[in-house]
Amino acid sequence: MSAALTLLLALVAGLGLGLVYFGGLWLTVRQIGRVRSPTLLFAASFVLRTALAVAGMYLVMGGSWQRMLACLAGFIIVRQVMVSRLRPDRLPQAGGEGAGP
Repeated sequence: MSAALTLLLALVAGLGLGLVYFGGLWLTVRQIGRVRSPTLLFAASFVLRTALAVAGMYLVMGGSWQRMLACLAGFIIVRQVMVSRLRPDRLPQAGGEGAGP
């Protein structure tokens, strides 16, 4: 397999890992107000998301820092996209039109 294809696959894997990590974070934050023990939910979510991301990156890396860097780039790209798309000023207001400062 060519080096460029390997790096592209590592980038795609990083995109997937980022979606799992940051998508899981988004879902967790949305559930915080609905659960009995938000601290436990947040801690369990953090441990699970971090373990999946670290294990996934370790498997993708396979001893190559170039693949690790490509995977990390995909992870960061997903973070940037999700932050820009899910900004609080873009989310619907709880009180409807005109609510807020």
